[in-house]
Amino acid sequence: MPRDERGSATLEIAILGPALLLVVFAVVQVGMWAYARSLAQGAAQEGARAAAAYGARVADGDRVARRFLERAARDSLTSASVQASARGTDRVSVTVRGRAISVIPGLSGLTVEAGAEEARERFVPDLP
Repeated sequence: MPRDERGSATLEIAILGPALLLVVFAVVQVGMWAYARSLAQGAAQEGARAAAAYGARVADGDRVARRFLERAARDSLTSASVQASARGTDRVSVTVRGRAISVIPGLSGLTVEAGAEEARERFVPDLP
């Protein structure tokens, strides 16, 4: 190696190392966001199914979605909130909001929102 190029590899690593590390953390952060969104979507779907069941109330959907988050999300979805509502007389919806945990120092977790809507089950008698 010529005399004037000694130490250039160390300098390159010192410059590129933090940038590469930031890229790795960003990829992991996107994965954490996708996982948190998947959890929120699962909770919303479970809640909507429970609220749409025959004889169920909208509050049942809220309760089921919260229980799903307690069991499955743990620390992966923080500051989670659940909102269940009726859409007229024949549909129910559940929306879950929260934040994905952050692996990048100084960055608060990315916001996650997912929702699900279901038709309410109802009894329809057979017509002769």
